[in-house]
Amino acid sequence: MDYVSALLPPVVMAAFFTALVVTIVKSQGGPNKAKEDAIVDAALARAEATRQADRRD
Repeated sequence: MDYVSALLPPVVMAAFFTALVVTIVKSQGGPNKAKEDAIVDAALARAEATRQADRRD
């Protein structure tokens, strides 16, 4: 019975991790992908503009 109690936590963690990865993969793309990409592009452009403004000062 000791082997069951020793193996149960890693098996449960592996199952939850697998479910997490599957959820993340399934949530990628879809109808909101373009909107999410636009938000990330805007944030990157803002960060780049700030970095260039700091160089000029």
